[in-house]
Amino acid sequence: MTASTSPETALTIDVDGTPVSGVYSRPADAAATIVVAHGAGAGMEHPFMSGFTRAMHDLGYATLRFNFPYREAKRRFPDRPPVAIATWRAALAAAAERAGGAGSAGGANEPIWASGKSFGGRMASMAVADGMPAAGLIYLGYPLHPPGRPEKARDEHLPGITAPMLFLQGRNDPFAIPNEQLDEVVARIGPAATLEWIEDANHSFEVKGHKRPAAEIGASLAPRAAAFMAACAAG
Repeated sequence: MTASTSPETALTIDVDGTPVSGVYSRPADAAATIVVAHGAGAGMEHPFMSGFTRAMHDLGYATLRFNFPYREAKRRFPDRPPVAIATWRAALAAAAERAGGAGSAGGANEPIWASGKSFGGRMASMAVADGMPAAGLIYLGYPLHPPGRPEKARDEHLPGITAPMLFLQGRNDPFAIPNEQLDEVVARIGPAATLEWIEDANHSFEVKGHKRPAAEIGASLAPRAAAFMAACAAG
């Protein structure tokens, strides 16, 4: 695999007086910006995260990945939704400012997308449902329910989102088994949502018997995300 040409810049994002770390990258003539949040168990430095964002940069998209406050403070348990949503708002505003806008996706010179791995994607969806402006959402493994607890679905806010949404989901992801449950949720959302199943992949998009570095796995999802974003831009 060709090494990424992504030049990355460290930055600090203020979340209501609490600083969190971020990493920003911008190619020439960026088609859009994609802001990416980490999952519950690993921060923005995880190879999956850097692999995905660097591949998106190489496909012509500006990227910003960031830490939630709990991760910044090296705490184990994720922030509660109000804190996570506030962090998402601050990160999206930071991306919009760098894209030439006035702190919102609607005011920027280019579309600002929200994406996230598991917890990070779910919190992005809750932020958008709460009014955060975003051109669209890309979920890198949506945690529909706790493993083995399909009755505890985390989908009540999704049908109210009108922005385009792409669900990239592993067929063997225990957070989305039975698969039919996510199929039904996406159908209920309607034309705003698209679901792409990754055959034989688990929650980390690993495939049994096909070992790959986490950075390569993250990078492998970038073409799907970029194609969806380009299709939405084309109308």
